[in-house]
Amino acid sequence: MIIVENALISEDILEREFICQLDKCKGACCVLGDAGAPLLHEELSIIEENLAQIRTEMHADGLALLDKEGFYTRDPDKDLVTVCAPNGECVFVTYDELGRTNCSIELAYKKGKTTFLKPMSCHLYPIRTKRYGAYTAMNYHHWEICRDACAAGAEQKVPVYVFLKDALIRKMGEAWYNELIQIAKDWNKQRN
Repeated sequence: MIIVENALISEDILEREFICQLDKCKGACCVLGDAGAPLLHEELSIIEENLAQIRTEMHADGLALLDKEGFYTRDPDKDLVTVCAPNGECVFVTYDELGRTNCSIELAYKKGKTTFLKPMSCHLYPIRTKRYGAYTAMNYHHWEICRDACAAGAEQKVPVYVFLKDALIRKMGEAWYNELIQIAKDWNKQRN
């Protein structure tokens, strides 16, 4: 692990390469897995405040699930996550004309209906975070459904931390990200 201020960074974030390939995976990360998307406690009230606008972007199945179960629950580890349908779809999933998943939260944001982009865990993927006291651990989540993303990242030589620049700045701040870039340069010099 590499320490950047109050974050513990997995070496994989500096070494692995990744560029999301939504045309190939169709957004499988929004419909597969053992639980919904992780949510921060502070995101609950933000989503709740924007729910009327988000609902306008949801499909009928998601709306029915939302009305029945709400938008969040707790997973077996007692962490906050989005509610999922029995088939695994996140409550906020909707589909475009090409069969790719979209997030109704993000669609509402892109249309100027809200100021909340999407849950941090979704924006940061394939990085997963966990709090340990004063520290935030950041780990690369390897998942077979992202093999095309890994291949594209390797072909274009785009490390995970570069692909996720905007998300990392949103989470940790620009000064933190600039420090991470310098650490990554030093890290790569030592490896080569």
